[in-house]
Amino acid sequence: MKSPGERDESWFASVYTAHYPDLVRYGLRRLADREASVELTQEVFVVAWRRRAEVPEHSLPWLYGVARHLLANHWRGRRANPAALPLDEPDALPHPVGGGELDSVSGLIDLRTALAMLTDADREILWLIGWEQLSVSEAAVALHCSRTAAAVRLHRARKRLAAVMAAPSRAVRPSPAPVRP
Repeated sequence: MKSPGERDESWFASVYTAHYPDLVRYGLRRLADREASVELTQEVFVVAWRRRAEVPEHSLPWLYGVARHLLANHWRGRRANPAALPLDEPDALPHPVGGGELDSVSGLIDLRTALAMLTDADREILWLIGWEQLSVSEAAVALHCSRTAAAVRLHRARKRLAAVMAAPSRAVRPSPAPVRP
């Protein structure tokens, strides 16, 4: 890849071609709307072009970090969380969760429910490592923190996810007792 001083249209085209599909999938997993995901991806590449001198050699984690910041700005502006990812999304998980097809769907629902109960920070580190398949070092770049901080965040997020998945209160919620007049 070219040095920051030599980053021209051909450099940008190679980065765009290499990472466009990854960024669209990143957006789809967070927005559940293809059009919004494509728009997010376009905004990421506008930032990448403007700040091309700052883009590291291994650019994908940096691009994920830009996407993360753009999404945060979007959510703050709308004061709403993104819509849930539909279960028929073909790229929802890179690998089946359980043994059979039914187990996979059940596991996906359980995982999605459990993830929804975590904080945004916990979900983000788990998504970057699990779905985007970044290394801890790459996730640290996307999160703008040290590798050690990312590793600690991942460890804690996994512990909290395991606790939520194991909690019996999540599986069966008792209904309130009937009120008699």
